[in-house]
Amino acid sequence: MTMQLKLKNLHMTGIRGISRRWLGKAALAICSGWIFSAAAADVNTTGLAVTDKEVTVGILHSVTGTMAISETGSVQAEKLAIKQINAMGGVLGRQIKFIQEDGASDWPTFAEKSKKLLVNDKVAAVFGCWTSASRKAVLPIFEQYNGMLYYPTFYEGLEQSPNVIYTGQEATQQILAGIDWVVKEKGAKTFYLLGSDYIWPRTSNKIARKHIEKLGLKVVGEEYYPLGHTQFNSVINKIKLTKPDVIYAIVVGGSNVAFYKQLKAAGISLPKEKPLLLTISVTEDEILGIGGENIEGAYAAMKYFQSLDNPNNKAFVEAFKAEYGDNIVIGDVTQAAYLGPWLWKAAVEKAGSFDIDKVRAASPGIELTTAPEGYVKVHENHHLWSKTRIGLALKNGQYKVVHETEELMEPDPFPKGYQ
Repeated sequence: MTMQLKLKNLHMTGIRGISRRWLGKAALAICSGWIFSAAAADVNTTGLAVTDKEVTVGILHSVTGTMAISETGSVQAEKLAIKQINAMGGVLGRQIKFIQEDGASDWPTFAEKSKKLLVNDKVAAVFGCWTSASRKAVLPIFEQYNGMLYYPTFYEGLEQSPNVIYTGQEATQQILAGIDWVVKEKGAKTFYLLGSDYIWPRTSNKIARKHIEKLGLKVVGEEYYPLGHTQFNSVINKIKLTKPDVIYAIVVGGSNVAFYKQLKAAGISLPKEKPLLLTISVTEDEILGIGGENIEGAYAAMKYFQSLDNPNNKAFVEAFKAEYGDNIVIGDVTQAAYLGPWLWKAAVEKAGSFDIDKVRAASPGIELTTAPEGYVKVHENHHLWSKTRIGLALKNGQYKVVHETEELMEPDPFPKGYQ
């Protein structure tokens, strides 16, 4: 195998397991100009921020405001992936440089910053957003200026854009699969739907309600609260009165801290499983703020948990902790954010170009065997094939995986009967 092909395939093996001797050879080859000697003009015909030595990308997340508790991990993961890729020689022989912007938990700010990254900074890709509100705010800008966004969050689906690669799960892979599990395994018949007041929780609960009713079951309550809300005693009293089998919770950001502490203070003991709590929004990142003792016994439906026992994940967790400290935790969206730079690298190298249209055309079919969650593949609809897992929250702040689908689930962002 030639040195060039070896470098192009490094993303399939990951930085661990590569010998120092090989890295030394790769570095020597790059420095000697043996590899990827194509001039910037040949791999960048549309005026992106690409030189013969560097390519610039954008990172756009909230590092301030109520969503910082959730999005900080995504920033860390994207920076780690970029660092690892650079250590392997970069992309098409170029080191990745990033410009980071703060969406500040404000959707108009996300739109403003995305336009800056695309129009002024001319970045080759953007890794960013968390909430669906922020994604919806930037989407017209990415489509107008033909940028490429790698979006890491599980979301409600009902969207497909040529300018977005969705590295999190959509509704059929998370919402429907999670409800099916709790009905089959726990005998659930009644549900109380609870969420933050914006597009993702409302649309997700709309899908959840339709599925629950299709199964012949009942929704006994549904409530929404603004982002940053901290007073949940009223809805907790309603939950006590209606006595649902399942509290289906889609509270996001800092509000989770107040909700789960008040739930426990009100005497609702989640380990007793009556009512059982199933969330699709609380990852290990949020538990760090909530406290494991306040959410112990809850269940979460996601595709990734830090406790996953496979070689890829062990290497990822080790590298993440080495970079950010032993006390750091890793949640579903953090892992999905880590996939973004690797999937972009693979698409660029398959295309042999940084041009957005060529990267887009090359993306379907891209496979990543080194994903911490296992194996993933980009579907033609720009979502990922992935497994669904159910985790049980433990007092130590981690989830114990109690269920996972045997096969990868095909993404279906527009499920029939749920639109």
